[in-house]
Amino acid sequence: MIDIKKLDIKTANKHLIEGDFSAVELAENCIKNIKERNSEINAYLEIYDDILEKAAEADDKIKNKKEISILTGIPLALKDNILYQGKRVTAGSKILENYTAIYDATVIKKLKVAGVVFVGRTNLDEFAMGSSTENSVFGVTKNPYDMERVAGGSSGGSAASVAFLGALAALGSDTGGSVRQPASFCGVVGLKPTYGAVSRYGLIAMGSSLDQIGPIGKTVSDVEIIFNAIRGNDKMDSTSLFDKNPRISGEDREEKIIGIPTDFISDGIDKDIFENFNDSIEKLKSLGYKIKEITLPNIKHSLAVYYIIMPAEASTNLARFDGVRYGLRKEGTDMTEDYFETREAGFGIEVKRRIVLGTHILSSGYYEAYYNKANAVRNIIKSDFDKAFSEVSAVITPTTPTPAFKIGEKSNPLSMYLADIFTVPANLTGMPAISIPSGIVARGQAKLPVGLQIMTPYMKEDILFNIGRDFLDEK
Repeated sequence: MIDIKKLDIKTANKHLIEGDFSAVELAENCIKNIKERNSEINAYLEIYDDILEKAAEADDKIKNKKEISILTGIPLALKDNILYQGKRVTAGSKILENYTAIYDATVIKKLKVAGVVFVGRTNLDEFAMGSSTENSVFGVTKNPYDMERVAGGSSGGSAASVAFLGALAALGSDTGGSVRQPASFCGVVGLKPTYGAVSRYGLIAMGSSLDQIGPIGKTVSDVEIIFNAIRGNDKMDSTSLFDKNPRISGEDREEKIIGIPTDFISDGIDKDIFENFNDSIEKLKSLGYKIKEITLPNIKHSLAVYYIIMPAEASTNLARFDGVRYGLRKEGTDMTEDYFETREAGFGIEVKRRIVLGTHILSSGYYEAYYNKANAVRNIIKSDFDKAFSEVSAVITPTTPTPAFKIGEKSNPLSMYLADIFTVPANLTGMPAISIPSGIVARGQAKLPVGLQIMTPYMKEDILFNIGRDFLDEK
């Protein structure tokens, strides 16, 4: 009998190798959980019809001890904006409702080689534009801890699928916190790698200088295993980095000094989140870490900078969805009207809002005043972090300013954008960041998970993993 609650990737691999259960049985267990809970939660948009066939192939590899890895036979959910050849991919949008991917994303190629069993595609905010998975044309994803609350976004389906045991792990994408925020809301671990550490080839782009594919798992070790499988330079992505000698977590440990930007954290944060953060600090002290207050004078501008750069890049990236080459097509009286009719019918409100905003930012007379100035401030924020990292090995904040909020609660776009206040700096600077579960807060009868965010210098994911494992007491 498989108790999936007790399984992470390492333990599942051990059981698979020893023959305690098969990859087919493990996949069937996930399917059973999905059938029982997904109709209510709406994390999965589709369960792939070849999941058991792929699991059987993994069993053959394990039996023959041929081309196996620690990920062989592991069931993994896939955010519905990552291309998987021959499978539908919609980005949560009507404009791509019936689109089938014609090639594999680089991360999919790598995970296929590793023997991963892809369970299905998960719900997201349309084109990853949102912080709650309320903007999907396929409906809201609900939080497994409280069905009246959001799972977070935009990778809400991926985080929820791991939380309710519909997969052992998942892939998401993170442009301003879209892996870390839902991981925090759903009580799991989410990693935003260094920009360029993982190829973006085959990810439907929103903000090209911000997007990163990242793993979601039950444990820090889970996300580390997946990260190591998908990282590396890719000739198909000119922004991907060469990392010939990656640092291995657990080796060459840095001095244990952690920075806290106290002024930034104290403003506008939920009382329970603030108390949980202080408890997390005390826990780190008890583990031998030194805590140092640091100053990040320009971090307060991060949200404003992000909501200039991201819509500008999104409006450019989404110009390709025109009804001519693929996706939804609406007929008008001429080609121009075809274009307008298609985009009017195909895009949702939040996507339209960001396209209009981004197009305005990039228009003549405003490009210099907005986009160029935002990029200049972005570089200043990066310099602030570089200076801080000369004194500390990591910076911590809460992952989110509140626990999971109720569905429909943040109907005002500005209040929704504020949910990203702690997560966007990592995307602006390109540094890696992880969200780990840090406790539970009560909201009425609901017990809601909250997260601790850890940020480290460029390409220093190993420090994230070391601190995260220490905090969670992972062996």
